[in-house]
Amino acid sequence: MSDRLDRIYTRSGDKGTTALANGKRLSKTHPRINALGEVDELNCLIGLLASSVDPEDPIAPWLMKIQNDLFDIGGELAVADPAYSVMTLEIINEMELFLDQLNQSLPPLKEFILPGGSQSAAQAHLARAVCRRAERCLVDLMSATQETVNPLSVAYLNRLSDLLFVMARTLSRRQGGQEILWKPRAATG
Repeated sequence: MSDRLDRIYTRSGDKGTTALANGKRLSKTHPRINALGEVDELNCLIGLLASSVDPEDPIAPWLMKIQNDLFDIGGELAVADPAYSVMTLEIINEMELFLDQLNQSLPPLKEFILPGGSQSAAQAHLARAVCRRAERCLVDLMSATQETVNPLSVAYLNRLSDLLFVMARTLSRRQGGQEILWKPRAATG
């Protein structure tokens, strides 16, 4: 494999634009670039979460798989061509099976829980919140700008946020933490 980058800085973005993989230049505030940034931030948070999970935990290989999937979604966004799609229904179905498997070992939720429980659980909750934001950016890109977005990538992010929630619950238990239940204040007025 040849080197992909021979120089890290290009100076080509100094005026507020950046290039897509297809060569088209867009403003760094364009919804497509915003969506790419959100997926990148999510991938960073998944990496942080992975660094706090025991490598022997069955969740660990899934985090690596998710990071690769997120790079694929970023690739779809960067290529911006309807003929280029990587995310498939099979990938989503595989994730759903793992999600169901993890969720079976958890007690049913009777109350909302607050993000936390253990460091890894809190990181999973943060990744979940950023995942929802990334999903909203893809939906915005698809609807507001009529731009090419693989709808299965939107579905993947939707399912991933559910998986991250279940991972947070699981990690909290595995790491000796406990779920922190929401204690609503009484309504006034």
